[in-house]
Parts: sequence; structure tokens; C-alpha cells
Amino acid sequence: MPTPERAPVDAAQPLAQQPAATSRRRLLTGGVAAAALAAGAGWAWWRHRLAEPNGPAMEGLWSQAFAAPGGQSELRMQAFQGKPLLLNFWATWCPPCVEELPMLNQFYQAQREKGWQVVGLAVDQDAAVQRFLQRMPLAFPVGIAGLSGTQLTRDLGNSAGGLPFTVVFGRQGEVQHRKMGQLLASDLQNWASL
Repeated sequence: MPTPERAPVDAAQPLAQQPAATSRRRLLTGGVAAAALAAGAGWAWWRHRLAEPNGPAMEGLWSQAFAAPGGQSELRMQAFQGKPLLLNFWATWCPPCVEELPMLNQFYQAQREKGWQVVGLAVDQDAAVQRFLQRMPLAFPVGIAGLSGTQLTRDLGNSAGGLPFTVVFGRQGEVQHRKMGQLLASDLQNWASL
């Protein structure tokens, strides 16, 4: 019966030192992995950080008007001043955007009696938004921001320009909350108490 092979022994190292070398390799590997994880987390934070909103752009937001889907009347942002406003930037080609729209619609229907307003600005083309709204009608107003909507999100502090992006304004038009990425029900519950 053959005997099982044993791991080779380094004759230059005493047996007592070999486990220490293995332990050092594991520590080194663990340290490299931890450094890579920290670098990746730092990069993700940097990429998705929210910058301070651009002051002049904030003031200019309230004077802007956006085309409504299908050439309906314009959506004038000035009409939304004086009450809490949830402004959501979305697109038909953005899966997390599409997933959160029914929740936003429910929030609007539940909170509008309390003075809340919701506006969706589509960073998209009019025809695509019209087709989408035929399949999934929304109770809140929608405007077409087009590609210039990406710059508007950056002016509001979304340095990555990603979607979905949501900004909550107080009664005086001040930014109270911003969120890059898909909303959670807990976000809306927290904001409803403003």
C-alpha cells in the first residue's frame, strides 16, 4: 500500500518557523484584500457623492419650464413653489427609475391632501415617455427635461449625473433631502413628516 505524500519541507527553515511564514503570507494577502476593498469603497463614495447644489442654478430652477409629454401645456416650476416638492429625475430606459415610479405615484396620491407635490422630470425623449405613460399612467405631473436634464441634476448636486435622482424641497424652496439611486419606502416615510 503506497504511503500518502507529505508536503515538502524546506530544509533551510526549521520546522517551527514554517507555520509563521504561512501566517505572514495570510496576513499580507488579507492586508492587500482589505486595501483593495477600502479603495473600491472610496471610489464608489466619490463617484456617487452629492455635491452642494449650485446656488444660481437653484434660483434658476424655479423660472424653468418643461414641455409636457405629447405637447400638452408646459410644466412651469414656479407653480410648485410654496409647498413641499419631491422632484424626481427618471428615464424610461432606467430600470430602477421605472421600478420606483409606482411607489412615487402612491406617495403622491396619499400625501397631496397634506400639501405635497411630486414632479417627474424625464431625462428622455418625448415619444418614449408618451409610450411609457400609456402603459403606466402617473397621477403626478411629468415634464420632458431631455438630455439637458442631466446638467440640471448636476447643478442640484448629482456630480455623477446618474439616475434616478430625487430632490426634496421645503415650503421655502430650500433643498431638504437628495438621493442618488432608487428610493426606498422608508425614504418616503421619512420625508412625509416634513
